[in-house]
Amino acid sequence: MASSSSDGKGADSVPTPVKIIIAGGFGAGKTTMVGSVSEIPPLSTEEVLTEASHGVDDLSGVERKKTTTVALDFGRITISPRHVLYLFGTPGQERFWFMWDDLARGAIGTIVLADTRRLETSFAAVDFFERRRIPFIVAVNCFDNAPRYTADEIREALVVPDRVPIVMCDARQRDSSKIALIRLVKHAMTVVPQPA
Repeated sequence: MASSSSDGKGADSVPTPVKIIIAGGFGAGKTTMVGSVSEIPPLSTEEVLTEASHGVDDLSGVERKKTTTVALDFGRITISPRHVLYLFGTPGQERFWFMWDDLARGAIGTIVLADTRRLETSFAAVDFFERRRIPFIVAVNCFDNAPRYTADEIREALVVPDRVPIVMCDARQRDSSKIALIRLVKHAMTVVPQPA
């Protein structure tokens, strides 16, 4: 029979789960980011866009998008024997926002993924996490041929305070996505919880 020590390093110790949310507008790259860093094949609820989404989903700027997340994306990263990150990607369309409260419950923080082709689609996510006092960073997903802006220009456009980090990333690239996650964790560790 295996025994566990009081310091949590024994054979029977269970890693502490750390929950992170990846949010943002429709087509910002949330599914791609989860997939690029997850050590397991990510659970994805991607479905093909159909005629039923015409007039409901705004495809301007992402006309080539063929699928959409209808529930969530899920991935995992083992940091150490004592800590495991669980990544939850939110659905981006307004009709699925009712799920965000449940997905965000217990999260240490959020990456709000922004797309400069449709920056206005980030407003809802920024507002959601600010109102709930959940620490977040803005990660600008640098799509090919998308407009390029400085971090200060992004901050001004999204009206986020100086304390919120803004990073540039490529959600397709594992190392780039990892840097955004590391920045979020460091930021979340410095935020003092505010009373609701």
